[in-house]
Amino acid sequence: MGKVVNLNRFRKQKAKAERAQRADVNRRLHGRTKAERAREALQKKQLTKAVEGARLEAVSSEAASSEAASSEGQGPSVEDGAEERQD
Repeated sequence: MGKVVNLNRFRKQKAKAERAQRADVNRRLHGRTKAERAREALQKKQLTKAVEGARLEAVSSEAASSEAASSEGQGPSVEDGAEERQD
């Protein structure tokens, strides 16, 4: 005959192991000092500045979206309210 297992105890042990694993992940994600966070932010800022400085042309977000829309060939615009009807 097999060993008798207390399901309630098994459930509690499993939940405890999951909480310990979640705590370990949180310690790794959020367990940094203020100096470490500041150093990382500075490195990120320097990297962004270097990448932006290496661009050949400065592209604004509004210009990029309008150029993308015009290059896709979306057909005539209906801004003036007059629509073409094909009967």
